[in-house]
Amino acid sequence: MTDFTPHGKHLIAGQWVSTEQKFQSEPATGSAHEFSHGTVDLVDQAAQAAEEAFWTYGYASREERAAFLNEIADQIEARAEAITQIGSQETGLPEARLQGERGRTTGQIRLFASHILQGDYLDLRHDAALPDRAPLPRPDLRMIQRPIGPVAVFGASNFPLAFSTAGGDTASALAAGCPVVVKGHSAHPGTGEIIAEAIHAAIQKCGVHPGVFSLVQGGNRAVGQSLVQHPLIQAVGFTGSLGGGRALFDLCAQRPDPIPFFGELGSVNPMFMLPGAMASKADELGQGWAGSLTMGAGQFCTNPGIAVVQASEDGERFIAATLAALTQTDAQVMLTQGMAQTYASGAEQMGSHTNVQALLETACGPREAKPFLFKTTAQDWLNNHALSEEVFGPLGLVIVASNAQEVLDVARSLPGQLTATLHMSANDTEFARKIRPILERKAGRILANGFPTGVEVCDAMVHGGPYPASTNFGATSVGTLAIRRFLRPVCYQNIPTDVLPADLRTLG
Repeated sequence: MTDFTPHGKHLIAGQWVSTEQKFQSEPATGSAHEFSHGTVDLVDQAAQAAEEAFWTYGYASREERAAFLNEIADQIEARAEAITQIGSQETGLPEARLQGERGRTTGQIRLFASHILQGDYLDLRHDAALPDRAPLPRPDLRMIQRPIGPVAVFGASNFPLAFSTAGGDTASALAAGCPVVVKGHSAHPGTGEIIAEAIHAAIQKCGVHPGVFSLVQGGNRAVGQSLVQHPLIQAVGFTGSLGGGRALFDLCAQRPDPIPFFGELGSVNPMFMLPGAMASKADELGQGWAGSLTMGAGQFCTNPGIAVVQASEDGERFIAATLAALTQTDAQVMLTQGMAQTYASGAEQMGSHTNVQALLETACGPREAKPFLFKTTAQDWLNNHALSEEVFGPLGLVIVASNAQEVLDVARSLPGQLTATLHMSANDTEFARKIRPILERKAGRILANGFPTGVEVCDAMVHGGPYPASTNFGATSVGTLAIRRFLRPVCYQNIPTDVLPADLRTLG
């Protein structure tokens, strides 16, 4: 399958549904397509179907769910070329990036399938009965993690595959045993549609209840609000802006029955350039930062937007090397025209702050981004909270500290981050030991001598952090631990073996 023309419909419990109101896609290349507009009524239909599906899918065996996940991955790969075609047209992302992201998406799905087959995620526990214990006997107690019910997922703009229709939130919820209702992102509705077709095909082949997955295409704010407030939805997965995510988070908390909102909202991912590393490779680090900063037009949630250096000749060499590399960077297409406008506005605002020096300012096209580079002192950064806010795109800010203490002060004042990086040599070990406990409290992932823009999908990965990096510091949206977000522990006391969930019957 190489050619794909979207039909523009929603997938609601196994049926492709059209609505009267339409919207046009805004592709980076090629022709626009017409898509049905989401409605509150469709959200209700999808949530009702998800609840019905839960009574079979939520109690299916791990083997059945793993087979379903693997079939989804197979169906996505069967549409590989068409996915790349429509994804590239809609987002402007290069084909190689989308091919890699598709591999990450299917690899993640297969990893979750393998993980649930092992059973470790169930966290099985058993305290055997002690009938003769004095002064009181102990009952037989068994614990297992159980799926919570229907989950809402909001597609992300910057990852049309890995964080959207069949991305990490959807895959981990399905692995846990939870049906999913996806609110598609209007930046790539055709990509969402073809992925939904793949999931639909897997549902049919595996004989799964069709309510296990629905896709409601882009709609107005009321559609998203109705999804997070629907009484049958038990949790929400979200990747997006701080403003939009915080509004949905507040709605989840204000429900008569509050539910968890697992939102990834924003991060500047600071790098701390320690003196030993700077002395040995300042030029190399500057070039590396420029490459990481501009990768994918800076549209990664782990984009390293801040570099903290101590005032020195090595620091100046680092800044000069960064500037030289950024100056040679061509304009890149952004995911949407709106994002390009927001980026340009954010860069203008950054340059307007007192005591912020513009080292590189450029003109951006209607849907293009070119890099910006700014510099300020640690004291000025500490006195201006606005400088710590994310500008989504290839914008870098160098914070120059007068001494090591100011570096620690900057670290302590950081809001929550997805990542924090130490560029260091053996000579920096003592200082790294001092700053490491601070960074532990600030970030979900701490790196040494690397750049954070790659996120490995594996057991040990954490993609989350204290607010505003995410709304739940105990969770991750990448890696097998992501499945735990959609489970809750249940204890069974003196329940006869034949009544217990199958995974508990042989325990003890």
